Formats: sequence, C-alpha cells, structure tokens
Amino acid sequence: MKHSIKRKLVQVAAFGYSNPYLMNFKGGKLYQGKWKQFCNPGLNCYSCPAAAFACPIGALQAVNGSANFKLSFYVVGILLAFGVLLGRAVCGWLCPFGLLQELIHKIPSPKLKLKKAFLYLKYVVLVVFVIVLPIAVTDYMGMGKPAFCQYICPAGTLEGGVPLLLSHQALRQTIGSLFTLKVAILIGTVIGCVLVYRFFCKALCPLGAIYGLLNKISIYGLKVDEHKCINCGKCRQICRMEVDPVRATDSAECIRCGECAKACPEGAICVGFAAEGRKSERQPL
Repeated sequence: MKHSIKRKLVQVAAFGYSNPYLMNFKGGKLYQGKWKQFCNPGLNCYSCPAAAFACPIGALQAVNGSANFKLSFYVVGILLAFGVLLGRAVCGWLCPFGLLQELIHKIPSPKLKLKKAFLYLKYVVLVVFVIVLPIAVTDYMGMGKPAFCQYICPAGTLEGGVPLLLSHQALRQTIGSLFTLKVAILIGTVIGCVLVYRFFCKALCPLGAIYGLLNKISIYGLKVDEHKCINCGKCRQICRMEVDPVRATDSAECIRCGECAKACPEGAICVGFAAEGRKSERQPL
C-alpha cells in the first residue's frame, strides 16, 4: 500500500473515531457520555455534535484559570504524553481538522507558500489566547474565559457553532458581532487553506505549536542516513510544510507525513519510532 494512501486511511479512521455520533447532527445534541472527559490528541471541537472527546486546547484553557490542579495536570500530562511519543505526527496522522485542511486544499486554485514570519504567529496565539488571557481575564466568579475557543477557533465554528445554529432556532436569534467575527475568521481560514497547504496548521494552531516544540524529543521521528544522502534536494522540494528534512530533521514544522522518505531516490530518509541514533550528524537549523 502506498504511504500516502496509508496515511489518508489513518486520518479518515482517526476522524471517524473522534466523531462517531453523526446522528446527533440531526437534533443538534451533544454527546455527554464518559468519553467526553478524555482529550482527543488532535484539534476537534468539544461542541461538535458528533464528537466523542474533549478538545485538548479547550480543556487546557478551561483549567488555566481554575484551582483544579488534578484536572490541570491531566490535560498537561496528556499533551506531553502525545507530544513526547509522536510530536507533530499527531498533526499529520491523527488531527481531524488537519484532514479537513488537506481536503480543502484540493480545491483548484493557485497554490502559494506562506512567508516564514507567519509560522511564529501560532506561538503568539498559544501564549496570548490559550495561556495568558484565560488566567488574566476572569468573570465575576474568578473563572477564566476560553479565549482561543471564544474568539478565534475556526474548527469550533465549523464543527460546533454552525451545526448547532442550524439545529436550534433559539440560538440563531442570539447571533451577534462575536459570531460574525468567528465566521469571518473561518472564511479567512478556508481561503487560506485553499491557497496554502495546511494554512491554519502552519500559522495559527496552538496545538501544533505545542507538538512542534516537542518534535525535538519525540520518539516518533525522522532519520536521515548521511552516508546515503546525495544532497539532491528532492525531499526539500516535495515537502509541503516547507521543511528541509536533511538540514532540519527535528523542525517544529515537520508533521512526519513521510513524503520526503518516499521521494528520496537513495532511501536515505525514514520516518518512524526512533532507533538508536535517529538524528542525522548534520546540525538542524
């Protein structure tokens, strides 16, 4: 089986496993069973009627301003566990919104590359909207607001907000400027994903920022055999995340999709769970 087909099948299976309650869309109900206390490894809205699990970013915001340390440690622990084990392979293989971005990108249009300055924006989103604002901006009960979910998250608007509004007339009557802003962000994200491969993943996703920081220590990673590498540049040319796999094996942008390994004419690149000496002797940029 071709590697790209295998990855797509895993992505579809992960999407289905994350959203098994499709019949809930009909009535606009949310699954509230025991599985909702567990976090999905990828970005998938808690308020999506079909969702079986909580969103890790939503859960992280929910506990940032609270004193529930047990839950806080659980959320941070689950993110660290997935990050140390898989790094951004979660983004490339298991994230439901990542799959949606790839499908949107197939819409015929001119395809662009994102300027590197935008790659750092997701770290700003992580720090400001996921960490600082939920702690600094609180309500009368002292509880922090989930700023990323409330003001930005296009996955939440697409998977949760729009389906619930279509199902509940009472909710449609409460639409205000905030939802208009979120729809505008969703439209901008969709346009961005049409033009740029995984636009949201590259520029705005705080979950991708967390996993990217853990790429350097993740067990699942990328290995380059320097003795086989002929510096042909084919791996760099095919990488849609705009990474040079030879010079930056542990790049925070690498989603471990394996396309570079498939393109290498010498078989110098492999992607998988780390064997001893996974990293190339070359120094990453």
